[in-house]
Amino acid sequence: MNDDRKVAPDVTEGFPGVLPHLIVVAVTTTLPLVLVIITALSFDFTNGFHDTGNAMATSVATGALKPRVAVAMCAVLNLVGAFLSLAVAATVAKGLVDADVVTLPVVLAGLVGAITWNLVTWLKGLPSSSSHALVGGVVGAVLAAVGTHGVLWSGLVSKVLLPALLAPLVAMLVSATGTWITHRVTRGVPEGTTRRGYRFGQIGGAGLISLAHGTNDAQKSMGIILLALIAGGKVSQDAGVPLWVVGSCGLAMAAGTYLGGWRIMRTLGKGLTDVDPRQGMAADTASAAIIMMSGHFGYSLSTTHVVSGSVLGTGLGARRTVRWSVAGRMVAGWVVTLPAAAAVAAVCYGIEHLFGAAGSVVVFGLLLVASGVIWKLSRRDAVDASNVNDEWVGATANAAADAPVVVMADAAGMTDVLTDMPADAPAVSSASQHTAGSQPSTTPAPRPFATV
Repeated sequence: MNDDRKVAPDVTEGFPGVLPHLIVVAVTTTLPLVLVIITALSFDFTNGFHDTGNAMATSVATGALKPRVAVAMCAVLNLVGAFLSLAVAATVAKGLVDADVVTLPVVLAGLVGAITWNLVTWLKGLPSSSSHALVGGVVGAVLAAVGTHGVLWSGLVSKVLLPALLAPLVAMLVSATGTWITHRVTRGVPEGTTRRGYRFGQIGGAGLISLAHGTNDAQKSMGIILLALIAGGKVSQDAGVPLWVVGSCGLAMAAGTYLGGWRIMRTLGKGLTDVDPRQGMAADTASAAIIMMSGHFGYSLSTTHVVSGSVLGTGLGARRTVRWSVAGRMVAGWVVTLPAAAAVAAVCYGIEHLFGAAGSVVVFGLLLVASGVIWKLSRRDAVDASNVNDEWVGATANAAADAPVVVMADAAGMTDVLTDMPADAPAVSSASQHTAGSQPSTTPAPRPFATV
């Protein structure tokens, strides 16, 4: 009996030859692109908790905002800011390196270099620039891949290096001037009144910095993902940043921000100088104005440099003690950031080249291991919302070394050497000063912290 029913085609015919081809395509193109996107979002995550202190350090230090409220507010505004401008993303994607020489291994190596430096400086509580770490990583990977002709040196100098030099100086000048003006205007006003009023101003200024940080820093990973999509052939070289990239980068940074960069926040809020609400508002408004202006013109500016300069400026404007040893280590870290991230990225690209098709997976695995080790080390001297405002170790000694000395005679004819105390220190009456034969009072030593 004949069976006239149609027989379905054998879908397995030729499959043994197709499967290896699909695997090769996935390993050589799709997997590296996925790893790059994941790593770029991971960089945004580290950027969030690394730079939270930029926006909220002074507000938390003066008590204008509770620590958890501060990081939640910062996270939301970072997310909103990510959607406001794309000028910086265009600079990172097309203004620093030749897009024709960028490949997925190059982008991955650059990101790993940036993340590694972010984590190391976070561990040390050093407010370094995530932006410059990213730029240094990309430039280092390009140099390792194709040499000097792959870097657009004029763009690097005009869009990154010159703003890095000028931004903290301008911020310091503007902040110092603003602090001096606020102190002059409020001279004679009761301290309680000024503290309450300027704390509200601080909250507004911190919100502006958070918004500005989203418009500036979230775009850098957008530019990197756009580079990866161009290198992977998914979009054309003249394409704009896809909406899904904008949203995912904003969410990654907001999530990292909410974790709270307590170590960096502590250094900026307590390590550089003692900040009162008037200084805090002056620093925040100066920083926000400079960062927003740079974002408008497409400069890949470091919010860390701007905020650090502003905080230093408030100390100078209020004639308070500035801990120059901390500031000096910060500046040294800024100088090292670009070459350090570039060196790590160059090594990572060499590893990728050595392992061939599996190189991207090997480098990604090394990043996971390094991240785990750094996190484990950070638990030895944890800084969190409960102790971020504890007294800075060495603050009293530094103040005594830097402050002018005044000799005053007490009732017993003895002399005490007094130095300027922080503005929020409790007043000491003459009756509480120790006389001959009395024992000085002792206070418990503050908790040790990893200092920069």
